[in-house]
Amino acid sequence: MLYIYHFSVAFTFVYILRFFQQRLSSMLALRHVPGPKTSSWVWGEEKVLYYNTPGALYLDWHRTYGNVVKFTGAFGHQLLSVTDPHAISFILGEGTYQFPKPKGVRAWFRMLLGEGILWVEGKEAHEKQRRSVGPALSPQSARNLTPVFYENAAKMVSQWHRLFDAQHSDEIVIEVTNWAGRFALDTVGRATLSYDFDCLRGQPHALAETLDGLTNHEKSLTSFYMKALFWLLPSILHLGKKGQMIRKTRKELGDLATDILKDAEAVSDPNSKTLMSLMLRADKATAVVRMNEEQVAAQMRTIISAGYEPVSATIAWLFFELATNLEWQQAIREEVSTAGDPTFDELNNAYPLLDAFFLETLRLHPPVLENHHEAAETISIPLSEPVAGSSDLHLVIPKGTIISLPVNVIQKDKLTWGFDADDFRPERWLHRGTRTSRELLAFSVGPRGCLGRNFAAAEIKALTVTLLRHFAFSCPHEIEAFQSFVIRPRVKGESSSSLPLMVRRTL
Repeated sequence: MLYIYHFSVAFTFVYILRFFQQRLSSMLALRHVPGPKTSSWVWGEEKVLYYNTPGALYLDWHRTYGNVVKFTGAFGHQLLSVTDPHAISFILGEGTYQFPKPKGVRAWFRMLLGEGILWVEGKEAHEKQRRSVGPALSPQSARNLTPVFYENAAKMVSQWHRLFDAQHSDEIVIEVTNWAGRFALDTVGRATLSYDFDCLRGQPHALAETLDGLTNHEKSLTSFYMKALFWLLPSILHLGKKGQMIRKTRKELGDLATDILKDAEAVSDPNSKTLMSLMLRADKATAVVRMNEEQVAAQMRTIISAGYEPVSATIAWLFFELATNLEWQQAIREEVSTAGDPTFDELNNAYPLLDAFFLETLRLHPPVLENHHEAAETISIPLSEPVAGSSDLHLVIPKGTIISLPVNVIQKDKLTWGFDADDFRPERWLHRGTRTSRELLAFSVGPRGCLGRNFAAAEIKALTVTLLRHFAFSCPHEIEAFQSFVIRPRVKGESSSSLPLMVRRTL
């Protein structure tokens, strides 16, 4: 026992010593990088970031200090916020595998989803998983599944008409965030597993409530402690009620994927277009060592989770903007009032107003606020302009430094988007001479960019087309941004996400 005690003391001492050595080394290496003064010696800027309007401090910092900003996390560890275009191109492109996700982020994904494509790091390991998952999320896959998007959109329309009939009115209030989540979960369930969660019936659903309860919460101290400390102590994710909820969500998603996988008929059908079937066929064709049951379940958990929260949040924000930009709402309604359901290719190419509105929604309301990375080794990154007070077009980043790429700041850069970058103006997408995928980071870019971007865009546009043909929207409330796992809307002053819109039947 004495040996164990001495070993524990020695281990703790070495850990603390290494922590302070790394902290000192980082402080010295980054001492010339500007940034805000530390507001708390214990929590650094974590507390003000957590309780402030999502993204507001990043905007203030970068407009004050420039493209590279240093700030302090819990217990003095140094973080960088980077918006420099050359640095971003390097971190997300050539240097992708030198800037993995931070240990805390990987711990979150591993505990919640398993060792799937969001968790995996390293070029060889990531490319192996990408080869298996990529075909399931390709443009052709989204093209094949577009009818499913319309079928679920039609179910939603039918349920809404029932609400109107029950209230004997042609104008009622509908809580859109709730229905956006139901649509997203039913759609990803059918597309991924050929399984209907049946959320669009409008009744309470256990999985939807579990997923929602994991992240859609008010600003509690417990959640703050977990968010502030998991960068340094990833094991904190296992503790308390939050740890129980993470384990419960993982189990429910995993049990579902495993049950479907065991359905030999669904999996072996060579004509099946579900994402699981496509992924298994791709894995069989390309992998020397096939995925086992847990690895398949991890990918399914990942796809369901990614197809639920970011998609439902984007749907909610898009309909908020439609409800507050009535001229645009009517113009898009007229644009999509053609006969029949648009094909996947028409959704992408035939409706410039719808496309512009969708892109502007992603620009001003990216579902994920920050893209986080950690320097695997001490490394020099290129800059487009020197850090304030320096003439060097490179910045040396110490090993272990956590880097935040604040998507909202990058997508409101006035040098790129003009003096009105803070304003919602879809017409900017109609008049720009050059549009490149790198202008928006809502889906990220490079080798680690979101594989499901085509799937998500078609799904959201199909729903928008369908709803605008039947209903008109207005917003009677003041809405604010609310950060859970993603950035959701809520009525100002409320504790969780909400978007009650006034909806009027037009058909």
